[in-house]
Amino acid sequence: MTDVLVLGGTGWLSGRIAERWADAGASVTCLARGGRDARYGTTLVVADRNDPDAYDEVARREWDEIVDVSSNPDHVAAAVAALGERTRHWTYISTVSVYAADDVPGADESAELLGAPAPDADEDYGRAKVRAEASVRSSLGFRAAIVRPGLIVGPGDPTDRFGYWVGRFALAGAGDVLVPDTADRGAQVIDVDDLAEFVQAIGHERWTGVVNAVGDPVALDRLFADARVIAGHSGTLAAVDDDWLQQHGVAYWMGPRSLPLWLPAGMPGFWTRSNAAYRLLGGRLRPLGDTLARTLADERDRGLDRERRAGLTRADELELLRRLHG
Repeated sequence: MTDVLVLGGTGWLSGRIAERWADAGASVTCLARGGRDARYGTTLVVADRNDPDAYDEVARREWDEIVDVSSNPDHVAAAVAALGERTRHWTYISTVSVYAADDVPGADESAELLGAPAPDADEDYGRAKVRAEASVRSSLGFRAAIVRPGLIVGPGDPTDRFGYWVGRFALAGAGDVLVPDTADRGAQVIDVDDLAEFVQAIGHERWTGVVNAVGDPVALDRLFADARVIAGHSGTLAAVDDDWLQQHGVAYWMGPRSLPLWLPAGMPGFWTRSNAAYRLLGGRLRPLGDTLARTLADERDRGLDRERRAGLTRADELELLRRLHG
């Protein structure tokens, strides 16, 4: 039997990875802080990765596969030091945010990575992942796979970004919906279950290397059109330019009072990364409509008008529409 350790394993992506390995017949152990139940077919070891003895229990045995999703480079380095010699293969889940440039369409895994932050600057998400990748590569070499997903989407998404749109179109019904100018804007998403399946598959094969796990680029107006069909939206789209949105306190991409997936102009590289290697390795990309439908069902279960981590409240949106139309 294959022995798999997932560092995490109770969260959104890591939990699905643990489930895929369990479905494949592996003996799966998850190391997490607790507070959430272990996924079906897995065993939970409770430990805090801030503690120096966090890995003591799982370091007593050999592993066929270890998966780590952490964005904390110190946690990653400590895990590699404690467990690197105890496993046949290691998969680290990184991000396409490690790349230095977002203005080059179609860039592949060989693109330049972000450098170290300025001495007086905090380490951002992308640079933290770069440092974590470096720990994995330097210690594990040809026993490691580094997977760089783009925007991970689908049911259960804790960021509320992708689900905002299909949920908002459903909530609005016949009402207007505020959208950004979609000219030369797009998105590149990967369904969480496609990603989990891929991570399990390359771990099983002990594939080594670096791969962008991203979907096909989709124009933002096409994404909105598909989401409207799935949601049954019959209202109109009130499209406004970047300046107007920023002047009215609406943020790019994510977070409170934002329009999710809306990016500043001049970033075509961010949503057109090459996925050729992912496809060559057998990575699946389900139809966008399938992901939208599954996401909408989840949005309805959680409440279309709930408090969200990303997007506008419907009340804020209606006030902005009122100002727009004068």
